[in-house]
Amino acid sequence: MIEVRRIGRSCALLIPLFFISSVFAQTSGDRIDAIATSLRNREFDKALTLVRPALREAPGNAQLWTMQGVAYSGQGQKKEALASFHSALKIAPDYIPALQGAAQIEFDGGHAAAVPVLQHLLRLHPTDSTSHGMLAILLYQQGNCKAAAPHFEKAGHLFDEKADALHAYATCLVKLQQLEKARSVFERTLAMNPNDHHERQLLASLQVMTHQPRDAIATLGPLLELQPDAETLELASAAYEDSGDTDRAVSSLQQAILLDPMNVHLYLDFAAVSAAHQSFQVGINVVNDGIGLQPKSAQLYFARGVLHIQLGQYDEAQADFEKAYEFDPSQSLSVAAQGLAAAEANDLDRALTTVQTKLERKPNDPILMYLEADVLAQKGSEPATPDFQRAMRSARKAVALRPGLGPAHAVLAKLYLQGGQYNEAVEQCRKAIDIDPKDRTSLYRLVQALRKTGNKAEIPSLLTRLAALRQEATKEDREHSRFKLVEGDAEPTPQIESQP
Repeated sequence: MIEVRRIGRSCALLIPLFFISSVFAQTSGDRIDAIATSLRNREFDKALTLVRPALREAPGNAQLWTMQGVAYSGQGQKKEALASFHSALKIAPDYIPALQGAAQIEFDGGHAAAVPVLQHLLRLHPTDSTSHGMLAILLYQQGNCKAAAPHFEKAGHLFDEKADALHAYATCLVKLQQLEKARSVFERTLAMNPNDHHERQLLASLQVMTHQPRDAIATLGPLLELQPDAETLELASAAYEDSGDTDRAVSSLQQAILLDPMNVHLYLDFAAVSAAHQSFQVGINVVNDGIGLQPKSAQLYFARGVLHIQLGQYDEAQADFEKAYEFDPSQSLSVAAQGLAAAEANDLDRALTTVQTKLERKPNDPILMYLEADVLAQKGSEPATPDFQRAMRSARKAVALRPGLGPAHAVLAKLYLQGGQYNEAVEQCRKAIDIDPKDRTSLYRLVQALRKTGNKAEIPSLLTRLAALRQEATKEDREHSRFKLVEGDAEPTPQIESQP
């Protein structure tokens, strides 16, 4: 994360120069000239000795309060300096030197209080690049890339030679899905640090995401010529595949797997390449190796199930899907229930208490009823138990009150399936899928329910559909992983230097 305190240390001695020219422009009289000269010469003790009696005589003079703030700041007494700037602003709220001084101190400490001060400054001087740059960094610190990005842009040339700040800007652009612009900024940061291994990977990742595979291969070239790590080889494989060089894509993945055999994503990538080129058995063989090392990986079972379907091996595919759901029960959770579980630290008893407390206040809320049914289902309530019956009542009432609530149909289908009411489970699965055609869990349960009813004619086509959805989800997961490579790296420290 950007460490603003480091920025503050790098420019603390420049604080007076940030705005002292503005102070001098308004000075008059021998005493004030003497104070200003002391500040310019960094004689802060002398400046304080001169300014204190002047303030006793003229306590309503914002300029004197500001000069005292500059002197305190020069001595490192930030608290006293900030108090002086605030005193000046009480007298003259738009006094730019005091606003600049307060902003600099708050900024050096990484305090959110700097944001409104900088915004005030920009209302008075909309084109001030330094204020834009400081505000960009603080907003980025807060994770507010949407607000930070325009200020990075308006900082103009302030960060032209600051690779760390440009890196932060590019990261924001990635989060905002402005990939072309982000790629352009990362090209500038790499040009400043051509030996930076990680920055080279980041740029290549952006080039892969923006479908410029040849540029990505060129970017990775210096790393591939040395002893590339698994991450570099994985990126290179994606670039080779996108450029039509499947042999190198496969070779790169094989090398990556040898270097990092526990990395599930490498086997998933290999399965995707195998499926794209109809080498399904080869993909199964490699995924088998992955499962041998990671025998509880739901993702690998899903990937192998998809490949089995391509070969028409539906029983094997269903067995793999069953394993996948066994090892990853969260596949059956709705987005809402997952969010609730996360909020309650995955404590289902606590989650249930929370939902039921809310239901006491809103007894006819279909969302709360659905959540109660889903949490009870997650707890593994057995048929004929009170909890199971309560879950069933809540799910039925939820779909009655809101027929378009797909997750409620999904959890009701799960309960019917557990209770042996297979025809009812089929009906609810179909309703859930009609509402959300990408609901893989309901599609899978439909296969289970149909098999229980003995109606197996539709199962191959449903498994094929499930495989296609899973492939699509895997592709999205890989794209998300590339975003995380850019978004989740250790963020460096951009620096703003004050200009006299």
